[in-house]
Amino acid sequence: MSQNQNPPVPAEWLTDAEKTDYRETPSYAETIAYSKRLDQASPLIKFQMFGTSGEGRGLPLLIATEGETFTPEAARRAGKAVVLVQACIHAGESDGKDAGLALLRDIAVTKTQASLLKNLVLLFIPIYNTDGHERVSPYNRINQNGPAEMGWRTTSTYQNLNRDYMKADTPETRSWLSLWNRWKPDLFVDCHVTDGADYQYNITYQHEHHAGVAESVLAWENKVIDERVAPATEAAGNSISWYLEFIDNRDLTKGIRDFNGSPRFSTGYTPIRNRPGILIETHMLKPYRPRVIGTYDFLRFTLAEVSRDPKSLLAAVREADEKTVAAGRGYDPARRVPLDFELTDKATPYKLRALEYHTAVSDLSGAPYVTFGTKPVELTVPMFNEFRIKTVVAPPLYYIVPVQWKDVIGVLRSHGLVMQTIKEPLAIDIESYRFLEVKWANGPFEGRLMPSFKAEVVRERRTFPAGSVIVPLAQESAKVVLNLLEPEAPDSLVHWGFFNATFEQKEYAENYVLEKLAREMLASDSRLREEFEKKLATDAAFASNPRARLQFFYQRSPYWDKQMNLYPVGRIVTPLAVQS
Repeated sequence: MSQNQNPPVPAEWLTDAEKTDYRETPSYAETIAYSKRLDQASPLIKFQMFGTSGEGRGLPLLIATEGETFTPEAARRAGKAVVLVQACIHAGESDGKDAGLALLRDIAVTKTQASLLKNLVLLFIPIYNTDGHERVSPYNRINQNGPAEMGWRTTSTYQNLNRDYMKADTPETRSWLSLWNRWKPDLFVDCHVTDGADYQYNITYQHEHHAGVAESVLAWENKVIDERVAPATEAAGNSISWYLEFIDNRDLTKGIRDFNGSPRFSTGYTPIRNRPGILIETHMLKPYRPRVIGTYDFLRFTLAEVSRDPKSLLAAVREADEKTVAAGRGYDPARRVPLDFELTDKATPYKLRALEYHTAVSDLSGAPYVTFGTKPVELTVPMFNEFRIKTVVAPPLYYIVPVQWKDVIGVLRSHGLVMQTIKEPLAIDIESYRFLEVKWANGPFEGRLMPSFKAEVVRERRTFPAGSVIVPLAQESAKVVLNLLEPEAPDSLVHWGFFNATFEQKEYAENYVLEKLAREMLASDSRLREEFEKKLATDAAFASNPRARLQFFYQRSPYWDKQMNLYPVGRIVTPLAVQS
């Protein structure tokens, strides 16, 4: 599967892509059949299903290893690193599937890559979005140059699996999380095809590199992926770059904006599990052959580095886990953990292997548009790749979630979090939040209506019913806990709409009732009168809205629902002994 295959692959072991000179990619059934043949042909490979899609298709998994280490327990006992590679999360982006099948063939059958398994276990998901994979058409990806027919981006319920890692709405994601929780991979690689501009590269890659990534994990990525794997992939005959997201693809000289993947994305999720997450993005306008081969090369060099030195990877993730658990054992109100990030305006020069391009004003749309040629052009453009912290939080010792919020608790369980269920009602002092300036998006995103808000800290005593769950921060997945339960985290369950009902007013008062109440309140409270008159004088919209004027008094009366806009989840900052 390299640029010059040596020795040649036996005809019966050519992949469907190879047999058709990279014009076609195999169907789900053909992929399963080839995977089962690999299992039957070699003791190094086992094929199984790790879950079921929304339409009932099995989610395929190939496990490749030496020495019968086909379980997480056996892999750990043998000191092997576990690498999870997945393809077809966007099912039309099939490059990783065809590259991975060829690589496993060369590991187990032709044995040209047999050494890659020496010190690792490879988990390979050839098709993650199985339902979208079978919505086949030559017209699914207008920006993509092959294969002849390809699958659809989302699941059959129109869920983008690469936005679902936190909210876990789909059966596919919950199955993936179960697989992750069982194996706890040490390295994750996700195979994609990118959109954007045209340029010379056939393959790009990325990993998160902001302050939310554990230092030991980021150091490993820099040393192994950036300094070894990427240059080796280039030397094998590819043209490789860091992931390219152009500020304006009509004018490349404006530069490149680095990508910050929040935990809704696969390679944004794995860093909050203290694991390296590597994104492969082949270039959609390149023919299918160099895209698949580029993916194959990047994967083989990644596995070669891990197999050569598994201890450095294992040490990096172990250090990150140990520091996370240790930090969660104590509460320090001055400690800050970053949750969200944004680019600064600092740029570094980047040598871009571009192609000639021209812009013109369209007589159809009336807007400028770009056309790309084939002549190589070397440009030096600004790369904006420095992140600053946007949102921080002082982690509590625990969160407590009331039993009635069962969908929320279900998501926490799907992430494999350590939790305790209380047997008796618990009255306890907690911190929480009241939401202010709540605003709503104009439409749904990934099937959910996502609110924006400001959060104001409240401290009070609450009683939580029996069956409520306490989630400690002294666990390896503490960053997952924070990103799910801290409302201002970008992919918190509040942002994803799990608590939308708390923003709704459920009791109302007739105007004639409020008229009477308001006059009584004004007569008995001079400060309230002063506040009301000031608002009338300074807020024209309020002054002109009769209902808002009466609502002013309702909200300050004993009749107002004090739990509206109040976060049901509590933060516990004092040590707690709970029997589960």
